[in-house]
Amino acid sequence: MNALGIFDIFNIGVGPSSSHTLGPWKAALNFVDGTHIEDVDRIEVSLYGSLSKTGKGHATDKAVILGLLGYNPITIETEEIEEILEQAKEDKKLIVKSKEIDFCISTDLIFENYEHELHPNTLKFTAFNNKEIVHSQTFASVGGGFIETSEIETTEVSPKILPFPIQNGEDLGKHFRAEKCRISDIVYMNELAFREVDEIRFKLELIYKTILTSVYKGCTTEGTLPGGLNVQRRAKALCTKLTGRDSFKSMNEWQKVVKASSKDFTSITKWVSCFALAVNEQNASMDRIVTSPTNGAAGVIPYVLLYYLFFCEGSKKEDIRRFLFTAGEIGCLFKKGATISAAMGGCQAEIGVSSAMAAAALTEVLRGTPEQCLMAAEIAMEHHLGLTCDPIAGLVQVPCIERNSMGAMKAITAANLALESNPKNAIVNLDSVIKTMWEVSQNMHSKYKETSEGGLAINTSVVLPNC
Repeated sequence: MNALGIFDIFNIGVGPSSSHTLGPWKAALNFVDGTHIEDVDRIEVSLYGSLSKTGKGHATDKAVILGLLGYNPITIETEEIEEILEQAKEDKKLIVKSKEIDFCISTDLIFENYEHELHPNTLKFTAFNNKEIVHSQTFASVGGGFIETSEIETTEVSPKILPFPIQNGEDLGKHFRAEKCRISDIVYMNELAFREVDEIRFKLELIYKTILTSVYKGCTTEGTLPGGLNVQRRAKALCTKLTGRDSFKSMNEWQKVVKASSKDFTSITKWVSCFALAVNEQNASMDRIVTSPTNGAAGVIPYVLLYYLFFCEGSKKEDIRRFLFTAGEIGCLFKKGATISAAMGGCQAEIGVSSAMAAAALTEVLRGTPEQCLMAAEIAMEHHLGLTCDPIAGLVQVPCIERNSMGAMKAITAANLALESNPKNAIVNLDSVIKTMWEVSQNMHSKYKETSEGGLAINTSVVLPNC
């Protein structure tokens, strides 16, 4: 696998799913970029496996259309998404690179009823001219917004050489022991191989700003989530109850009020649950969030980071960098050694990984040793092993939203356990738990891998409109 950096793990995009929304969106952009549109009069898209079975609930169909239209998930005005999609549906045409292309959503977006051999999350784009195929490309959305294509690349990219190559936890341990430094220091030196200092600083600030904005918007927005389950937003009501305030003049005012609120155990746990609910309610509404390492698990990192910044004594804003560096590196280890795709590994690959990331990062900023950071990540994942992905109606809502709160609480508990432990006495190490997670992923039945064919998805009676 090519070298990964933390900005491969932390992507800014649109919800509700990194593998089912962000990945297909990127695939559509990639396909358009590599197609001679002047030779095309119609485009057809086929979705396979999990993308087909839960695609509508995960907005895969919407993401593909937005990508073909050339919209960037980082910059699109999310409030305009539904209007854009409605216009495309009505016109039965798409403006692709300034050219009008025939595209009827009901016939040219095909939900196939079988799994493609490439990957559980596979989609195929086919471009036609006078009913003849002029270009076709197949993509796999492999989790976290990453995409791969079966086609041979025409250009070779030289692998990035990092000063501290890391393939697993053992490699990371050798580096921080040899350099006598913290995990975040090793990660920073590797990041400098990818980009300049100013760009690193800019991207970190943008990630934090996006996290804070998604939490604030979620804490100040009420109503019903889209999709037909009639899930009521809860973050705003909880925020109002905790602050005694129904509205705020600005995000800065909101932050001051939250920081000044009661710091007893019950209040803090309610606040951090509120943060996770807020992010994932925004994610379910196709708003902009930070993939960390996936959209479905995007509430865990914000929850634990704001818990540290708002409620832990001695917290410093400068520690945001160390938190994200450490969390990102743990995410890279799971990406390399196992998977961060629920369609491949169930929810252990999403909430489990995000909990491990957050646990290590919190341990880092609470001044734990590097060994304790790895121990915290191991503890968090150990207690997510086997976690299924069985979303009701294929929507990233139930049990996904609450599951972020649970994963975040496990991260805080894991960090506290590690901080009070001697890693030399640990029975299980991080590499062992990553290996185990991958083995469990391979043995898990497909009905528990984001297909909505098992578990809660079939044992909960719901009737959705237009189904």
